[in-house]
Amino acid sequence: RVLSLELNKDRDVERIHGSGINTLDIEPVEGRYMLSGGSDGVIVLYDLENLSRKPSYTCKALFTVGRSHPDVHKFSVETVQWYPHDTGMFTSSSFDKTLKIWDTNTLQPADVFHFEGTVYSHHMSPVATKHCLIAVGTKSPKVQLCDLKSGSSSHILQGHRQEVLAVSWSPRHEYILATGSADGRVKLWDVRRASGCLSTLDQHNGEKSKASSEAASTAHNGRVNGLCYTNDGLHLLTIGTDDRMRLWNSSTGENTLVNYGQVCNESRKGLKFAISCGCNPEFAFVPHGSTIAVYTVFTGELITVLRGHYSTVNCCVFQPHFQELYSGSKDCNILAWIPAPRDSVPDDISEKSLPQQLLNPAYEDAWSSSDDEG
Repeated sequence: RVLSLELNKDRDVERIHGSGINTLDIEPVEGRYMLSGGSDGVIVLYDLENLSRKPSYTCKALFTVGRSHPDVHKFSVETVQWYPHDTGMFTSSSFDKTLKIWDTNTLQPADVFHFEGTVYSHHMSPVATKHCLIAVGTKSPKVQLCDLKSGSSSHILQGHRQEVLAVSWSPRHEYILATGSADGRVKLWDVRRASGCLSTLDQHNGEKSKASSEAASTAHNGRVNGLCYTNDGLHLLTIGTDDRMRLWNSSTGENTLVNYGQVCNESRKGLKFAISCGCNPEFAFVPHGSTIAVYTVFTGELITVLRGHYSTVNCCVFQPHFQELYSGSKDCNILAWIPAPRDSVPDDISEKSLPQQLLNPAYEDAWSSSDDEG
């Protein structure tokens, strides 16, 4: 289904944003509601379900935190995320140096965290049961941890030398956090430990650094501006402005040396890419100019390029229940990429060689007996 993704002519996402779309998130509970954040500070909540039951439909916007809303972000919204356990709450962070916790029902902020610099990225753990920490990457090299329960942001992880552009919790271990920085480094942290940092990923797997004068390991020869765990949490995919994408074994920290070729990445800020879920093999969907490049995660093969946007694609999000992809762009549009319907088997090679009109569909066996069908 992923290999047949195409721009769907029957499904539109209502156009609300008057400026570029930076971030999308689909809630993991039902996979039905999607948030988007724009470069003018606007946040929109969509219902992806087809309530009309017609083949052609538009995903309607249910709510908008628009420019006239008293609590709207003053500048660009860089990240939106649903609370992982229910749709009653969502979070947004912005270049206005704030992270806001929203009550979905009232569309009022339940809490606001303020930072000294621009906020590039934030993330809540999809699996945490023992903590409510939101990791936040800002213009400061310190990674901030905000506690939803206490409302404080006292916890800090120190180790990066430049701004932190991307943060992601492991979907496997609730205390493990990955961060990517403009210093070219990717660090893995255990937030329970006083020192925090477990390891700094090294693209040369320890081979080159022995000889070179620069002993510190780097993951990329440029800014690291995107990271995403595979669904099982066993691997971490990182992307840098050195036009490289790298796949790491997240338990050993080893560079698996999968070669994706040149992955053009000119983003000055965080790049929001996505990894499929529940597919075999797994795919990575990476914004590339006005297109989305689709790679197989473990072989590095560029499978296809999705074309349809008129301007730079900033983000994409995968909907695992139906293997759909949604992408947001500077062109103010959100596009839905849906698997193409399968071609039906021509009658003349169907198992039942009876002419089709003689077969009453009520008596037709819907189950497939052969192994190659279905």
